Amino acid sequence: MAQERTIKSPLPGVFYRRPNPEAEPYVKEGDRINEGDVIGLVGVMKSFHEIKADRAGVVVRFLVDNEEPIRVGQDLVVLAE
Repeated sequence: MAQERTIKSPLPGVFYRRPNPEAEPYVKEGDRINEGDVIGLVGVMKSFHEIKADRAGVVVRFLVDNEEPIRVGQDLVVLAE
């Protein structure tokens, strides 16, 4: 059975799964991602910071919704290795 791990938020703010409202999400459930891939953005006081995967894996599920407020260290995405 594959081990599951999470990607955590490095910052507090609002989580965005896509670069703009008309764009496709950065990643979707079932996608294979590599370390360093952008999985979303955190909006903090009108500036945006990329959240990058700290490991490779397959996206199992998102634990937060698009445009949901998040806190530092909050689990965002579950990855299977």
